[in-house]
Amino acid sequence: MLKATNVSKSYPSPRGTLDVLAGVTLSLDRGDAASIMGPSGSGKSTLLYVLGALEPPSAGEVTLDGANPYTLGERELAAFRNRQVGFVFQDHFLLPQCTVLENVLAPTLVDSASRDSKPSPRERAEWLIEQVGLTARRDHRPSELSGGERQRAAVARALIRQPRLLLCDEPTGNLDRESADAVAALILDLHARERAILIVVTHSVALADRFPARYTLADRRLVPRP
Repeated sequence: MLKATNVSKSYPSPRGTLDVLAGVTLSLDRGDAASIMGPSGSGKSTLLYVLGALEPPSAGEVTLDGANPYTLGERELAAFRNRQVGFVFQDHFLLPQCTVLENVLAPTLVDSASRDSKPSPRERAEWLIEQVGLTARRDHRPSELSGGERQRAAVARALIRQPRLLLCDEPTGNLDRESADAVAALILDLHARERAILIVVTHSVALADRFPARYTLADRRLVPRP
């Protein structure tokens, strides 16, 4: 279960404290999927970073299956993110010098324990690449892929460690309509199989409405939307 309790986030600025989030509370169980909409600058990405153990909250608490990542040391926190959280961003952030297969495997290279897992990282990577429809492109580099193919590779990379939490920040924002629809369907299909907790931040009403739980972030607060 993911729980955020009275989470607030502020940043110092030359004009004083900038409040981005205030009293955000959210609870999602394994297998739940939620979308979050809101105007640009409303704090949607900041909320994802707080939930994904990238940015500590200024107040409140975030736990994943009862564990508060912000009580961990720096190295342990990085390991927690690598094992438990998958990220898909608007920009794919694939390593340009690496093939699709190498990019998908990249998160497994920093943890020697993953090499002994069953299935092996290589077997899971091959399976994910097949699921995202890139088997014929597995040895291609990002420059040889379309925008939609790069984002599909990024989805596979995010899922390689079987994370408990999958966070997507405008995953279709840079794609044409056809590619956006394909990537959205892919994310939802793989989520249904993997049974992680899925949160997608988006400006797309069409994408947001495909989720059973829908929220809006406005005036620093998260509220359900019909």
